[in-house]
Amino acid sequence: MPLPTTLVLGATGFIGRWLALELLTQGEPVAVAVRGGAGGRRDTALRSWLRAHGADDTALTTALTTVATDLTHPGIGLGPEDDARLAEVRDVHNLAARYEFGLTRAEAHPANVDGALHALRWSATRPRLRRHVHLSGYRVGRDPRPRYPFPPRETAALYSRLGAYEASKHLGDAAVRVTADRLGVPLTTVNPSSVIGHSATGEAGQYLGLAHVVRQLHRGRLPLLPGTRRTFVPVVTVDHLARFLSAVPAHDRAPASSHTVLDPETPALPDLIALLATHLGVRPPRGFIPVPVVRLLPRALTGADPETLTFLSEDRYDTASADELAATIGLTHPPVEAAIRTWAARLVADGFGTAE
Repeated sequence: MPLPTTLVLGATGFIGRWLALELLTQGEPVAVAVRGGAGGRRDTALRSWLRAHGADDTALTTALTTVATDLTHPGIGLGPEDDARLAEVRDVHNLAARYEFGLTRAEAHPANVDGALHALRWSATRPRLRRHVHLSGYRVGRDPRPRYPFPPRETAALYSRLGAYEASKHLGDAAVRVTADRLGVPLTTVNPSSVIGHSATGEAGQYLGLAHVVRQLHRGRLPLLPGTRRTFVPVVTVDHLARFLSAVPAHDRAPASSHTVLDPETPALPDLIALLATHLGVRPPRGFIPVPVVRLLPRALTGADPETLTFLSEDRYDTASADELAATIGLTHPPVEAAIRTWAARLVADGFGTAE
């Protein structure tokens, strides 16, 4: 069995499993980091999912290695035997994070900041390292000169203003970029927009963010749409993102690169919601409510998680570097409106996660 050349951290997550599948399909020897290690519940579930999505038994037997990790520990919690299995790793994809709203700082920081740094520092120990790829957050990492660490008072203010999830993603992004430069680790940060389901099947597996808005719409709990007529919440399908991520290490050459990955043809949020209302056969929102007003209203009344409101913006994004890489490998976005409709129908069929 060949030693793996790529390690995927967060391989059991929504994006991670699609990336693992993409790499195996390309014939890449892959290691997946799974809590509990080989033969455990998560490993068994991941292998079953990969098999159900086209990975053959030969690939699962000869090209897929499972290692036990814990990113909240230095050395990513690897035991000596698992660390030795990863001696030939040249590409590390860190997709591991706690993606939840309502977290406390004590819950988010160890996973999204400390864990990101532990993964990067472990990558620095690989003698054949080609690139460390860090999956960053939406609307994160736009400071061309990041600082880390932040002063304690500034850190506390960031957590108070943004909430634990988004604040930890901002801090994790800055920490990785600053530390990679200090360690001389070749780094690419990838900032995807809202990730929706597979372009052909709509299969999701993630039900936060925009998916929650679709749920409210479907259940008649979205009488007013937060934002304005120009609010832009772009999307990217999970299969497009997985293919893009798989190509990054072979194509990025600069010591530090970053890519914003989204479909610029995504309709503005009001048009997107109108499209979905028609497709799902439900009533669209009657009008708009400014985001600052939503912040002042009780959550029980609005149904909006306060941490999601910072994602509602009229901003547009520079995707030039991502577009260039995608063009190099012949990767194009699937028709976005069809993908959105397919995803929404699958969300409904899956009971927005309850069927899983």
